[in-house]
Amino acid sequence: MNKPRFISTGSCVLDLPMNVPHFPTRGGDVIAHSAGAVVGGGFNVVSAVARQGIETHLASVLGTGSNSAQVRYELESEGIIHIGETLVGDTGLCLTLREPDGERTFITTLGVEAEPSHDEFDQIDIRRGDWVYVSGYDLAYPTSGPVVTDFAANLPEGVTLIVDTGPIVDEINYRNLTAVLSRCDLVSLNRREAGLVQELTGVSERFAALRSLIRDDAQALVRAGAEGCWVQTASGAVPTRIPAFPIDVIDTTGSGDAHTGVVAATLMEGQDIEAAVRRANAAAAIACTRRGPATCPTRTEIDAFLTRGEL
Repeated sequence: MNKPRFISTGSCVLDLPMNVPHFPTRGGDVIAHSAGAVVGGGFNVVSAVARQGIETHLASVLGTGSNSAQVRYELESEGIIHIGETLVGDTGLCLTLREPDGERTFITTLGVEAEPSHDEFDQIDIRRGDWVYVSGYDLAYPTSGPVVTDFAANLPEGVTLIVDTGPIVDEINYRNLTAVLSRCDLVSLNRREAGLVQELTGVSERFAALRSLIRDDAQALVRAGAEGCWVQTASGAVPTRIPAFPIDVIDTTGSGDAHTGVVAATLMEGQDIEAAVRRANAAAAIACTRRGPATCPTRTEIDAFLTRGEL
């Protein structure tokens, strides 16, 4: 049998990280420091999976401009296969404002990555045993939302769907959101995003809110920073907290993506969800000590970290 592949529809962008001492007041200014543009967005997840030794494919759109050339270079360096279409134009930008405590806030512009077509997605070779990843960003964009929704909601049996709702989950067309989440096998989101789902559904408890949108047998993860990650394996199951590893946070950008990628890669290797989340907690901890978006450690680095129990 063929080994399972990780296929991502998550769009890549060029990140422009800026360190700010604080946010400016309205109409004011603040001096920021930047080290230049780096590839981020959906690249964070696929690079995390590839660094665990899993065959990884990117199905999102790339363009013909210099931003896309930088994305292609990074994909090739990680051994990630681009299977998406190419459009005339270029990849969008994401301005990342990073505060002294490591928290990050995004401002995103859209490029060709937000313009996939139904025809191209219909031609993606999906095999039984594959894992498909969908980001809430692409569900929220006006053009990609319907395309990605139709693709994900109609995946064949035997294909595992993992969804990361992302920070703009409340901007996703509700019909698209419910169509994809009702098909997913695993949903991962952070505590803030879980709060947005509670507001969307009107359900006061976060896992009950998620359960109102996903199947009874789907697994739900709520990432809670220094608290760790809460795991509910099925409807009615008592959520379990997998503790985080204590670290000095430098930059949280991409740590959630590292977590999601390592959870997927570990599950694809046949380990259980608690083992997968423990490895993902380690990956996220390491990522938070590094500057930049795509900072997930390799399998070897995670193994060494877990052996020592600390950085």
